Amino acid sequence: MKSIPFNELKSRWQRCQSMLQEYIPEAEGLLIFSRLNIYYFTGTMGNGLFWLPVEGQPMLLCRRGLERAKLETPLEHIFPFRSYGDILQILEDLGFSIPSTIAAEMNGLSWALGQSLTKHLSKLHFLAGDRIIAMGRAKKSEWELEKMRFAGSKHSKCMQKLLPSLLRVNMTEKEVAKIFWEVFFAEGHQGLLRMQNYGEEIFLGHIAAGDSANYSSVFNGPVGLHGAHPAIPHMGSGMKTWQAGEPLICDTGFMFEGYQTDKTQVYWAGNPASIPDRVRAAHDFCIKIQNWISENLKPGALPGELAAHCFSWAESSGWSEGFMALGGNKVQFIGHGIGLAIDEYPVIAKGVDLPIEQGMVLAVEPKIGIPGVGMVGVENTFEVTDKGGISLTGEEYEILCITN
Repeated sequence: MKSIPFNELKSRWQRCQSMLQEYIPEAEGLLIFSRLNIYYFTGTMGNGLFWLPVEGQPMLLCRRGLERAKLETPLEHIFPFRSYGDILQILEDLGFSIPSTIAAEMNGLSWALGQSLTKHLSKLHFLAGDRIIAMGRAKKSEWELEKMRFAGSKHSKCMQKLLPSLLRVNMTEKEVAKIFWEVFFAEGHQGLLRMQNYGEEIFLGHIAAGDSANYSSVFNGPVGLHGAHPAIPHMGSGMKTWQAGEPLICDTGFMFEGYQTDKTQVYWAGNPASIPDRVRAAHDFCIKIQNWISENLKPGALPGELAAHCFSWAESSGWSEGFMALGGNKVQFIGHGIGLAIDEYPVIAKGVDLPIEQGMVLAVEPKIGIPGVGMVGVENTFEVTDKGGISLTGEEYEILCITN
């Protein structure tokens, strides 16, 4: 069984301990509840909680999977528990203690579980620690970057080299999605895409043909779609057919060993000469936006300033109506962090003022919705370096024409 090296975990602990002291100096540790963040800090998808003190050894308490956790994580202190009411007594029996003021992952608990926690640990004062976790995960280590580079190379290969020959005009969105899955799985995709913001779900991504891409969406992203069913408003519809003279926008994720890349490719049903001038111009504008952002994805850049520049550029260029979607589908960001989840920190949006750091990875996704036509644009996953963003998901951004 593959596991995260101890030194990799130790560097994560130390980074978050340092940020706790800088941003929440009154907190004497960090309490983690969500399985994804427990994995980040331990290397196992633990069902329980993880305690990271500012000083001293961290600890994992497991409700289930204790034996698995001991196989997967090099963490020394792993113990069972049943209820939040048992925590203090277990720690006391083991010679450990939790200080009176601690930071906690508040997004990792439901309201009911949060109330249970504060009831059983009523003597403790909890402070929000989610920002610390988000900032810690945003900066990737070389160990993480290797996985994302691999995922990105496979993602690019699938969408630009393998899939075009398999796509056919008059396929339904569902048929296109099925081919995507077959190709992705054959190339090493491991089946899951994860989102961490409350209530957000995703399956494969969005496959939207023609004006389906402007259909009203509940998803916090620019690409609309009918989806498979009102109960499953994801993937693609078995009723919508990709017709000649329509764009097909495919916004998908690729996962390898827990880490994901995000990429959008637009295909056109017809030869290059059949692409209307306005459609081509919109797509070219999105490429320009993406290239400008990637050139400026350097340490010290402010996401809010990047976003403000691009939204102003879209307005002055006459694209503001459809930029980042039409009507109620419009979003106020142009990119987002990515890693263990699709939707990570930082977001390229106005008001986000914490500087970008080397080693961060962001998906940059300028898109334009065109009424009665559909959506065009790009999305690629970029690694931040001192020379600007390096695309992990290929460097070919043009619309690919399908004539078969």
